[in-house]
Amino acid sequence: MAAFTLGSTACLVPAGTGVAKRQAAAPAAVCSARDGSHVCQARLTSAPDAQPSSTFAGASLRPHRLAPLRGAARAHTVVVHAAASASGGVTFSKVSEVVTNLFPVWTVIGALVGLYYPSTFAAVDTKYFTAILAALMLSMGITLTLKDFQDCLSKPIPVAVNFIACYVLMPALAFAISKFLALSPALMAGLVLVGSINGGQASNLCTYIARGDVALSVVMTTSTTIGCIFMTPLIAKAVLGTIVPVDPVGIAVSTIQVVLLPVLVGVIANATVPKVCRAVEPYSPLVGVAATVVLVGASVAQCSTDIVAAGLGLQWPLFLLHLFGGVAGYWFTRLCGQTEKVCRTVAIETAMKSSAFGFLLASLHFKEYLVRVPSAISVVWMAVLGASLAVFWRFQGTPE
Repeated sequence: MAAFTLGSTACLVPAGTGVAKRQAAAPAAVCSARDGSHVCQARLTSAPDAQPSSTFAGASLRPHRLAPLRGAARAHTVVVHAAASASGGVTFSKVSEVVTNLFPVWTVIGALVGLYYPSTFAAVDTKYFTAILAALMLSMGITLTLKDFQDCLSKPIPVAVNFIACYVLMPALAFAISKFLALSPALMAGLVLVGSINGGQASNLCTYIARGDVALSVVMTTSTTIGCIFMTPLIAKAVLGTIVPVDPVGIAVSTIQVVLLPVLVGVIANATVPKVCRAVEPYSPLVGVAATVVLVGASVAQCSTDIVAAGLGLQWPLFLLHLFGGVAGYWFTRLCGQTEKVCRTVAIETAMKSSAFGFLLASLHFKEYLVRVPSAISVVWMAVLGASLAVFWRFQGTPE
């Protein structure tokens, strides 16, 4: 952390930031400390001859709206009031950072609680999944603007690459792993179903943590979610020889409820009440982490007996599916000449599937109970691997 003293109040800027711009010629000079997509601006009211220093005597910080950064990354204005206590904000920032970075740990804990104490999540049944996922999407939506989506629509190659990875690469990997490990027909069906469903909403959170392209991630999640209306039944028929009944109207309604509507509300709020969004935004990662952990625990709890009975033999297939999917998604995108930020985004989108939705499909449309078990295990591994990738890339810094 680098300390800047503003009058009698200290302002801390994360380590590694640099002074991006300083106009000291006028009394109302602006100093910006930039760290990736986050910018902290101080409007100085001190004398115009003030020298560049970590101390700005008599300075006050005011809200200052910034233009979007390059691509879909948006400059988030950090509004700090000189009269506020610095210690409280710093404490929350540190706690939030630690909690977010430990996302994989919380995921494992949630899974273990659901596995060995399933009654803990008894109140969280399938009907609450939509509300929890919607809250997760809203927490990401308030960080986006319409300009972000306009930028993403100008990038058809990454969206197409992700769609192919979701509905060609992952089902093929699932089928190959099932054959190689000689899984039973029911478990093979469950594993291929996991590979054939849309990208998971939790991927947007992990992209945010990884300093990837959040708006592009949302566009990719939306495209694969809409695509699952026709792609999932087709893949199930071609690979398994069985048609998975899917209600297109129900899928469309769920897509609107879980993805489109929350994001739209967030974008509108960002445009109309930006100060409120900036005040709420620091809590978004925490809300996302909590929502994902609850979803993981609840899904595992419903299949806890079968997961324990299957042992490690069923853990490997799901681990390999999500791991190979993420690695292949990254390098496939890299070979297509995309940037590091886009590669990270596609890798996370490919590795993380909407396993809760797969669990619902398996429960509703397959008579064999064991078909739903891979989806329940997938909820854990896709969250653990996706979160691990996100935290790893977060420590690598923001890609240019």
